[in-house]
Amino acid sequence: MKFRVGFGFDVHQLTAGRDLIVGGVKIPHHKGALGHSDADVLIHAICDALLGAAGLKDIGTYFPDTSAEFKGIDSKILLERVVDLLSEKGYTIGNVDSSIVLEQPKIKAYIDQMRITLAPILRIHEEEISIKATTNEKMGFIGREEGVAAYAVCMIEKMV
Repeated sequence: MKFRVGFGFDVHQLTAGRDLIVGGVKIPHHKGALGHSDADVLIHAICDALLGAAGLKDIGTYFPDTSAEFKGIDSKILLERVVDLLSEKGYTIGNVDSSIVLEQPKIKAYIDQMRITLAPILRIHEEEISIKATTNEKMGFIGREEGVAAYAVCMIEKMV
């Protein structure tokens, strides 16, 4: 077996009038993430981690924000396509470790639902998905509640 590790990062502005979707779960809040798709910052970071681990290009290469096809798309669909692409290349996912950086709302209560939502798409067990939440201690654009960020690391394996 051959193991590979990937890292992903994503960031989105927060704005009124948008849904806040994180990890495939809609979280009640007066602001949501701004983006071409549903702007799911966690799924986008996971996509980039997986693509990077496989030595492929970034999420924007496969799902450009200039394409009408992806306007408002559910990011779970994007993740499913990334997992399919890795599968075609002979990779399986070992695990995903991620962190969401968001001042408000507090999202700890939604993490289990995110894991339940993501596990079948990633084709791994919920226990192989770690999602942590933290704040930016009121510093910077995240601290001012202007944006949200997510980081993800993954391990993939390929039978050689």
